[in-house]
Amino acid sequence: MKTLHYGLLSVGLLCGSHAWSQTATYTNFIRQVQFPTGIQWDATVASTGEQLSALPINPGGARFELWTVKSSPLTSYLLDSNYVGTYIPLATVVVRSEDGSSPVPRTRADRPFFVDVTISGLLAGAADPVPSKSVKFLRHVQSYGVGGTGIGINRTLAILHTQSSITTNGTQNLSFAINEVPGADRAKVRGEERFSIFSLADWQAPESQLASQFIQIWPVADGSIAGITSNQLIRYAVPPVTFTLNDLYPASTTYAQVYKGNPQLGVTGTIVPGSALVINDSVPQNRVLVANNYESVFDSDGLWTMELLTVTPFGTDRLAYVSFTLDRTLKVFGTFTTIE
Repeated sequence: MKTLHYGLLSVGLLCGSHAWSQTATYTNFIRQVQFPTGIQWDATVASTGEQLSALPINPGGARFELWTVKSSPLTSYLLDSNYVGTYIPLATVVVRSEDGSSPVPRTRADRPFFVDVTISGLLAGAADPVPSKSVKFLRHVQSYGVGGTGIGINRTLAILHTQSSITTNGTQNLSFAINEVPGADRAKVRGEERFSIFSLADWQAPESQLASQFIQIWPVADGSIAGITSNQLIRYAVPPVTFTLNDLYPASTTYAQVYKGNPQLGVTGTIVPGSALVINDSVPQNRVLVANNYESVFDSDGLWTMELLTVTPFGTDRLAYVSFTLDRTLKVFGTFTTIE
């Protein structure tokens, strides 16, 4: 009964700690791997809940893995894993960020993130087995490379950034002001960080992953406005403008707006027709937009500012701006004479 209890608890922890895999485009399943035989059993599960382990827990223990599969493009993500043994402690790792909109944790290269590590079941007696007294806490980092999305990467090539031991039960709430994904341009790194808890090996079971979760790091967007130059005098008709957008965050709304006067942050202007773009994806996007026939947004002549904005879970950022003078007044010069 004790062994069955741990199996049930393991499944409950896996399902409960990742309740955000709820959309119709994701399928969740739990994989149970027996030790030392390596027998494997997969079971489709709902986004939350608990159920009995499919196989009885042997003396060598079992590993439970929570997977979610995205239907398009077809991609599998290992969200979490727990190892259950006779005297092996239990662990959970939860990674949080300011963006809670995705089944896979993610953030932007310039933003902080947080890791909650919970350990229970550690023993401290002199006669207790060594693997029951401590666990290892590992932090791995891995770059996706230029333009990479993380699909199909070999995670065994991740770099071990730090390793430490945890010898006490309880929860640690860790915060990271910035990521450590390799890359010279810190605003443009893309990759992931993975935080894992591992048990210690003994004669009965190998070193095993008790819990793990990763967070994806995406680059900061940039953009430009072409077609109008700074301090340009525009007479009569406004020219077409091109907006070039790079590395738009997977959850973002981007648009161009105009307002009267010099550039100012936080001003609400009039959106340029044809410039609005909503991104709801799993990876960053690049776009080029062209705006024509937008003269209606200017209600008078004078000094104007056009700026390119992107709105993300982290706030509103200005990607580019240009100020120019609009003078559409038609002036007629001539003389009037009469003959008497």
